[in-house]
Amino acid sequence: MSGGVKQSLYFPQDMLDEMQKEARRQDRSLSWIVQQAWRVARGDLRKIPSANDVMSMPDRKEEAS
Repeated sequence: MSGGVKQSLYFPQDMLDEMQKEARRQDRSLSWIVQQAWRVARGDLRKIPSANDVMSMPDRKEEAS
């Protein structure tokens, strides 16, 4: 894959260490590992409510009235 867009991402050091170890194990780039992780996880991530979804939910106190 060529023509990628450069982007900075920040990870906790322990997570980055684990991803780098996996990249070495698979003889792949760190970028490839992150891309594959996104492809695998995106369906599950879409199931998590967004901040906007949470903010638009009725207040439970109002429901009880």
